[in-house]
Amino acid sequence: MSIPSRFRGVLGAGDPDWDPASKENANPQFVMVYGNHKVPYLECFTVAEMERIENRIDAMPAGERKRKLQKVYSSGSVDASLDDTGRIVIPAKLRKRYGIESEAYAVASLNTFQIWAAERYVPTDAVDEDMLSEDLPEDPMEWLNDAEAL
Repeated sequence: MSIPSRFRGVLGAGDPDWDPASKENANPQFVMVYGNHKVPYLECFTVAEMERIENRIDAMPAGERKRKLQKVYSSGSVDASLDDTGRIVIPAKLRKRYGIESEAYAVASLNTFQIWAAERYVPTDAVDEDMLSEDLPEDPMEWLNDAEAL
């Protein structure tokens, strides 16, 4: 999948090791998060944003919410990178999980972006709130508000 150029700039700025002059770190890295089974898209974070999230999870008191967030954002993620042409490879198991067969949409949101199968894409203003669970919110990061700001 080709990533829009403006997203590429965000990924580069969010990767502290990125160095376009280096052979080892010439392509920006990012993290694909697939641990939240309640969303119909693959969420991608810059390295810096993912580190910030992990630090906030670490700062939370021990308990069920912390364990769930660790599962969503640590166990349910995979490292990825752009190639020399600005494309990414979505692993087959994630393409299958999210129904990405051919066409997909990349939808930006600050230091993250979502990858949607074209057939499943729903604009944010059309989300059906009845589908949201009380136990795990659609955006589980809201639980991080309980942690100290880092």
